Amino acid sequence: MKKGLVIFLLILYFVTNVVIIVKAEENLNLHALSGILIERESGRVLWALNPYEERSMASTTKIMTCIVALENGDLDDLVTVSKLAASAPPVKLYIKPGENYRLEDLLYALMLQSSNDVAVAIAEHVGGSVEEFCKMMTEKANEIGALSTSYKTPNGLDANGHYSTAYDLAIIANYALSNEKFLEIINTPSWQMTRDNGNSRVIGVTNKNNFLYSYDGAYGVKTGFTSKAGYCFVGASKQNGMDLISVVLGSGWPPNRNYKWSDSRKIMNYGYAKYQLKPVLEQDIDFEPVTVIKGKEQQVDTYIDGMLNLPLCEEDDVNIKYKLAKEVGAPIKENEVLGIATVYLNSEIHDSFYICAKSGVEREDMRYNFERVLNEWCNLFESWFATP
Repeated sequence: MKKGLVIFLLILYFVTNVVIIVKAEENLNLHALSGILIERESGRVLWALNPYEERSMASTTKIMTCIVALENGDLDDLVTVSKLAASAPPVKLYIKPGENYRLEDLLYALMLQSSNDVAVAIAEHVGGSVEEFCKMMTEKANEIGALSTSYKTPNGLDANGHYSTAYDLAIIANYALSNEKFLEIINTPSWQMTRDNGNSRVIGVTNKNNFLYSYDGAYGVKTGFTSKAGYCFVGASKQNGMDLISVVLGSGWPPNRNYKWSDSRKIMNYGYAKYQLKPVLEQDIDFEPVTVIKGKEQQVDTYIDGMLNLPLCEEDDVNIKYKLAKEVGAPIKENEVLGIATVYLNSEIHDSFYICAKSGVEREDMRYNFERVLNEWCNLFESWFATP
């Protein structure tokens, strides 16, 4: 019985634990051809425009370049520049073959100044080759749920088979922002690095993300432009306790480089004006104890494994359905799954959480039953002798 319950709950959890995409019903008068707005904690999509459309994403590619390097490289590594890296087209740091740089310094140049030659040097050092590093990038994207993303260059220059979607870029940015070093890098105004080629000198790089200085609560993430992709931007900001990520792709072409900023502000403003982050599911719900059959304890208390805050607007309707076993057979392990809580948002399943046992309960055995009967007899005898 217990095994069947767990299997049912597992199937229900994995089938229903999905993200619901909403349509962009509100016309925000954007220049972007594709875009999205998500709330970071819940992953809820608050607004979207062609979110699944595969498009070139220019230097927003470097978000993944940076996070893959952080997870697979050593910041103190010395990176030797190859001819291939040095030959990358502008924007570039003009590194030269044979020069050595610390990987950490190159990551700052990558994200602050968006240097294309630096991206290739990082890829060759961490992945062994550009091709292998791009495979690592694509595999990482797929691993975190960005299934419509394919990398062929580490710097975002246009190439056949190099594409992503607004939805995927939001997922990738959300993942990268959970890395403290990544967050530190992209919020650094300027960085001093040393070129080591036998005649060292200091090079300065400056953060080119104007969104950091022009929007309240902004803390990321990355700009991009190619002739095919147009102007692109992935942004992040926090206001009133709510973290949002915005993405715009194809947000104008030269000379309209500022469209990406105005589009991003409109999307962010829309999110903060319409939604508020509210607690929906908490761990300390007072469920009735579950009866334990043939256990050394007759009941076990439960808790919800997780909690949920959701960005909600006035039109939203939230409903939670609980499925919890009334009785289970011993033994019960601590934290064992005994039920599931399913959160419905506007009649659609948004997320699911396990309901688990707070403590373990051992199965009764011969010794336990003997001691229990003995105690009952002892209590009975004591009551007899105590009677005047």
